[in-house]
Amino acid sequence: MICDRNRTCTGNKCFKSIIERDGTFENYPKDEPIEVVGFIACGGCPGERLESAPADMKKYGAEAIYLASCYLAGYPICPYIEEHKKYIEAVVGLPVRVGTHPMPANYVKFHGEIGDWERDRAERWLVGISGNKADADKYDSTNPNFLKK
Repeated sequence: MICDRNRTCTGNKCFKSIIERDGTFENYPKDEPIEVVGFIACGGCPGERLESAPADMKKYGAEAIYLASCYLAGYPICPYIEEHKKYIEAVVGLPVRVGTHPMPANYVKFHGEIGDWERDRAERWLVGISGNKADADKYDSTNPNFLKK
């Protein structure tokens, strides 16, 4: 599920992180297939699609719901992360993981310097998606080498 601010996102970075087993997906074995059963925006604050989309995904085989890295990448971070997580886990009965692809290093550096992520409680969600700088650089579209292989 993506943040509605990014409703036109192609999902390329999220899908690439599944294929490459980066970010949140780094602990999945590469030989174990991961099936994506849905990709949708939350519907806008406070989460218009929250009541139906995760349930539909569960019906079609989802074993977990991922709140994409864009929940954290925008400014401010999504103010409803905790509520979305609690609702999906309690009502739909699926575990929720926050973040998908590694967070680009420039986001981590910039927001760390200005201190807004700490104020907006982002640090705890970054743990699984900001530790590996090489992986994070692959997802940094502001990097001048981003389009080079």
